Amino acid sequence: MIRVARVEDVEFLPEIERRAGVRFREIGMDAVADDEPLPIGEMLGYQRDGRAWVATDDLDHPLAYLLLDVVDDAAHIEQVSVRSDQAGRGLGRALIDAAAMWARQHGLTALTLTTFADVPWNAPYYVRLGFDVIETDALTVGLRRIRDHEATLWPKAWPRVVMGRAVSPTESGGWPSR
Repeated sequence: MIRVARVEDVEFLPEIERRAGVRFREIGMDAVADDEPLPIGEMLGYQRDGRAWVATDDLDHPLAYLLLDVVDDAAHIEQVSVRSDQAGRGLGRALIDAAAMWARQHGLTALTLTTFADVPWNAPYYVRLGFDVIETDALTVGLRRIRDHEATLWPKAWPRVVMGRAVSPTESGGWPSR
């Protein structure tokens, strides 16, 4: 089940992210696996603002989560994490669908995110969900700021890309042309 995160869910989110990060060790990206999740206080801010969702099991325990920002009039996926033992079950897709619905309800026209270009469960996965790479000359000021900040965090050997897809009543997919 996908639902808006409750206060009591937030304590589980860091462990979900750590368990999701284990997969990065398999491809030699230990620094990503070891990267600390956002502090609980920041996660609580997303929850209070209604911009945090969880995917739960049959007992209503969180298995995955998504945090959403608004960047330059687009809903920006700050973080989506699925426990590695739950990967491949459609939880990430369902969370992204919830974010798209929220964006539509708030009059936003796009979903954006940043991700690793060459990690199979990152950029190639998002392409399958209808996202396109946003070329540098099409980046908004806010997306450029996020991209530039992330470039200081990760080695150049692990390139990141900015991606987006349209959010419309019909969910046509693809990055809106400007």
